[in-house]
Amino acid sequence: QVQLTESGGASVQAGGSLRLSCVASGYTLSSRSMGWFRQTPGKEREGDAVAWIGSRRPDYADSVKGRFTISQDNAKNTLYLQMNSLKPEDTAMYFCAAGLKWIGFRPAGADYWGQGTQVAVSS
Repeated sequence: QVQLTESGGASVQAGGSLRLSCVASGYTLSSRSMGWFRQTPGKEREGDAVAWIGSRRPDYADSVKGRFTISQDNAKNTLYLQMNSLKPEDTAMYFCAAGLKWIGFRPAGADYWGQGTQVAVSS
């Protein structure tokens, strides 16, 4: 059974940094495409992929390019999201996802989801 467990969410001030972690169990991290999505109230989670790793190089939503970095440690079976220069508009519940579903080159869903970790950025 595939399980994804996120951690690292917190409340920070604008300009600060956070690193989110997602520990995967039940499968090998490198065997599936992985990514991070975020969700704000009233919006769909699947509609806001922020960073992903598939068969191509890591890629990012325009809103986070240059500020967020996705990486993975296969030895620890863990996916990370380093978030720098945080802005109030980054406030959301962040979800780790595995087995991405694609529309073009952008993720639009996934087979597996974590439970989410909350990030709050104050101005």
